[in-house]
Amino acid sequence: MSDMIPPMSPAQPLPGRMQALAAFIQAHADEPLTLARLADEAGMSPFHLQRSFKAVLGVSPKDFHAAERLKTFKARLRRGDSVLSATFEAGYGSTSRVYEQVNGSLGMTPSAYRAGGAGETLAFAVRETALGFLMMAATQRGVCCVQFGNSEQTLEDQLRKEFPKADLRAASPRADPDLDAWMWALEHHLARSGPRPDLPLDLRGTAFQLKVWRFLLSVKSGEVVSYAELARGADAPRAVRAAATACAANRIAVLIPCHRVLRSDGGLGGYRWGLDRKRTLLDLERATGAAEIGA
Repeated sequence: MSDMIPPMSPAQPLPGRMQALAAFIQAHADEPLTLARLADEAGMSPFHLQRSFKAVLGVSPKDFHAAERLKTFKARLRRGDSVLSATFEAGYGSTSRVYEQVNGSLGMTPSAYRAGGAGETLAFAVRETALGFLMMAATQRGVCCVQFGNSEQTLEDQLRKEFPKADLRAASPRADPDLDAWMWALEHHLARSGPRPDLPLDLRGTAFQLKVWRFLLSVKSGEVVSYAELARGADAPRAVRAAATACAANRIAVLIPCHRVLRSDGGLGGYRWGLDRKRTLLDLERATGAAEIGA
């Protein structure tokens, strides 16, 4: 067994063993990792490992490995490595496999990502709402970001952190009529003056995060779920902490209603954009009954 991870043994509690195995995968993300090899590391049968890992981490070993490999690939691109070098260092084996496996997760071509979003255009709009400044940004695929912030500059800085060399353009009715209409609809939705807009989304996350976010889209206005129910909705009932982490990673929190998730005791829990906003959104929805006013 590798020295790079904590020892695993049958006597170790299952969650600890799976966390140790996750650390092993992270340390060997650039290597081929078969289920048989991972089962040998954990001292378990492949079938038992598959079920146990997903129950604790929220994703299969294969999906976890893919996510960690993608992190390595992205880090090397951001560091300035060539696409070819990053491809092989991350363990993809060929550039064709990279384009097959990571384009959807990057939201752009690897070469564009390496350049910090160079060649990628993100249009964005910022409005001052009752809940503070709100920014919506979109690619050609759809809305990739809806965030609250303290100022227009803060929100633009956050967007530029992810895509430092992308072409960020303030939306205008003439140049970006779709985004302008989407932002208008969202403003009215939050102000209880219109229905919840059904907008195209450019979702970017791990397989488990996407499951969590898609389940959140099914939670109706005025309803709430617990973090445990959220984990069950994502087909990983024991991955409560991972479900909460997926909520925290959601960058489209107005349209993907992570504020509708509470602790099992009814407490607010956390919220990426502050508990005051979470409380306000819930109060607005309860006041309007079944009418959806926000996410």
